[in-house]
Amino acid sequence: MRKYSLSLLLISFLTGCNVSKYIPKNEKLFYGSEINMRADSTVGKDETSTLKSQLEELARPNPNSRLFGFPYKVWFYYYIGEPKKENGLRAWLRRKLGQPPVFASAKALSSNSLIFTSYLENNGYFRSTAQGALVEVEKKPYFNKAVYQVQVQPRYYLDSISTVADSTPAGKALVQASKGRGTLLKEGDPYRFDVIKAEQQRIHQRFQQQGFFYFQPNYIAFLADTNYATRRMRLYLALKPDMPNAAGLQYYVRNIYIYPNYTLSVGGQTEAINDTSKVNADRYKDFYISDSTRSYKPKLFEDVVSLRPGRRYNSRAQDLTLSRFINLGTFKFVRNRFQPLEERDSTFLDVHYYLTPSPKKSIRLELAGLTKSNSLAGSQLTLSWRNRNALRQAELLTINGYAGIDFFVGGGDTLGLTNHRFGLETSLTFPRLVSPIRFRYDRRQLLPKTILTLGYDLIVRRQLYNLNQFRTSFAYAWQKNAQIEQTFQPFGIAYVRVANFGPRFYNILATGSDANANELLRILQGSQLILNSVYSVSYNSSPRTSGRRTFRTSFNVEPAGNIAGLLIKDRDEDKVKTLFGVPIAQYVRVDIDNRYYYRLSPGMTWANRIAAGVGAPYGSSNQMPFIKQFFVGGSNSIRAFRPRGVGPGIYNRPREDGQTFVLQDGGGDIKIEGSTELRPKFNSFLQGAIFLDVGNVWMFKDTLAYNDGSQFSKDWHKQLAVGTGVGLRLDLSYFVLRFDLAFPLRKPYLPDGERWVFDQISFGSRSWRRENLILNIAVGYPF
Repeated sequence: MRKYSLSLLLISFLTGCNVSKYIPKNEKLFYGSEINMRADSTVGKDETSTLKSQLEELARPNPNSRLFGFPYKVWFYYYIGEPKKENGLRAWLRRKLGQPPVFASAKALSSNSLIFTSYLENNGYFRSTAQGALVEVEKKPYFNKAVYQVQVQPRYYLDSISTVADSTPAGKALVQASKGRGTLLKEGDPYRFDVIKAEQQRIHQRFQQQGFFYFQPNYIAFLADTNYATRRMRLYLALKPDMPNAAGLQYYVRNIYIYPNYTLSVGGQTEAINDTSKVNADRYKDFYISDSTRSYKPKLFEDVVSLRPGRRYNSRAQDLTLSRFINLGTFKFVRNRFQPLEERDSTFLDVHYYLTPSPKKSIRLELAGLTKSNSLAGSQLTLSWRNRNALRQAELLTINGYAGIDFFVGGGDTLGLTNHRFGLETSLTFPRLVSPIRFRYDRRQLLPKTILTLGYDLIVRRQLYNLNQFRTSFAYAWQKNAQIEQTFQPFGIAYVRVANFGPRFYNILATGSDANANELLRILQGSQLILNSVYSVSYNSSPRTSGRRTFRTSFNVEPAGNIAGLLIKDRDEDKVKTLFGVPIAQYVRVDIDNRYYYRLSPGMTWANRIAAGVGAPYGSSNQMPFIKQFFVGGSNSIRAFRPRGVGPGIYNRPREDGQTFVLQDGGGDIKIEGSTELRPKFNSFLQGAIFLDVGNVWMFKDTLAYNDGSQFSKDWHKQLAVGTGVGLRLDLSYFVLRFDLAFPLRKPYLPDGERWVFDQISFGSRSWRRENLILNIAVGYPF
């Protein structure tokens, strides 16, 4: 009853707000565009529907936002009034709450008609027409809408594609490029102007890669011969006869000059240009390098620059060189200049690279609020020192020290636990492969990286225990293109040590439940030596895509203890292999994460995620290290459950006093998780969300700490937790602040047949809200 009363109150408020009194005389608000399609019989219904949707997206202007048909933002715009100060409170309120009125315009009708006609012709529907008129909206006298009558004619298709060229190098290159495997024009395809433009750009790139330095896309002509009766088109490709002579010549690189200490000041520019003579540059193999301070080893530029003297100019090598310079991180600005030789009929170029270095050393102090995937929130103080050219070949040396505190956020159950974090990490990144074995890799890629890391982390679980982790790793990272990234860690070492057990730990061990005691025994056995290797690959949609669909897939595989298990023979009393008396973890861990985004409209995105992982202990290990286990629940997982609050399986974690969960360390060896989320965009800084999360974790084989229902079985789908909720996101430019309010729909730890809890939902019940509603506060999107 309360909901209906609120709805009636809102409707009464909106109807009481009269916006028509603010609208200027002879003006009407624009309600939107309506398109009536009349298509030829050869154009199918699905095709007509698609065309209508595309024309609707092209229609301009966009109408003002409305709520129950009322232009509430326009009302706010007029009601707040004209601000006296540009940066005052009234101006801010008007910008955030209001919206300038969009009036109906006859000029927009003619503009849209031309746009619609042009779009149809560009897609092969020649001789189509579009006409529009303004019509008053029924029962809304201060609104006008645009109604368009669009006549769609039959579509033209490509009958044949031919190339007209002479025997010059440019003519031969055109024939070769137009008949290659990558051509975008196919016989039988419908005529599309954007495809022809894309083919023009593709051929231009092929020319540039073959040394035609001055060749431009508009030097390629496309001639069409149409047949009205059959709606077929013959397409001819040719070079324009007025193309400059230089555009048809292939150019070669003569000398390459590099200035690694270039400055953007006027004096620096003059000095850099004057330094293009050999007098001020030292010769190193194929390059002339002007580096009087000897800040960089010449070998660095040999690795970065792909162009070579005496070779033909190639735009792909040039683009790769610029990308490599930028990705080094040691240069703030990168410029280049090509200088043709002044000799008559010369086809040689001198290449100049002007590199402005970033400050070599920097120090930064950060104080930040943060959230983690397990719904830990808190603050962290980080002191970071960087050297961007540590060994004179653009090596990045980073030393980070941090201290922080974590506490759990969200409604529902109060955990009553606080973590203190301390750590120190040093990493050295080489912009090349560092290895005693010579690796061969594709030189057409960005430079690979070698990353050496050494670190120590300490987590203090107050009154429970301390978790110490010493770690080091050696890894290679390389990027095949903008879509594929790979990392290979040949070896990593982590020594995990649990110490300083507190009074609460022993009290639970002595007087707590058997399940809690068993879990604590697992923690007591948590000191391990992890000798692992990791391979990771991520594949995402092209960053240049303009389509509605984008995606990202990441895959990781991590074997541990395999080589050590073969070489080491020492065992403890439990038959577990040890090194220096420390148990060695043996396992294989695999996980995959798929994310898919579909833009339903400019203001609505549908986001999805499916993640799964398996960790299998083997050899002398009968369980996964708990720092390597999977877990679900929390602000970046199933948001209707507390952090690590689901599973494994049907396990229900006991509480110390009937209210407080004691332990947060349990996880599982197997994870299946999925989420789907609608993300409406209200304005530039405010977004919403409606989401559904599902998933659980299970044990692979060890169930001693839990129960039989915690092990993965054929009934896994009957043990999935399900939660739903709504969210609000504040886009503050530098980061997104997220609030997600969630509640469970299915609780796997309840008896079979009682796990769906739809019938228990009661937002009016205080006890239900306290038990089930969880507010997740986080930074960034959940996926």
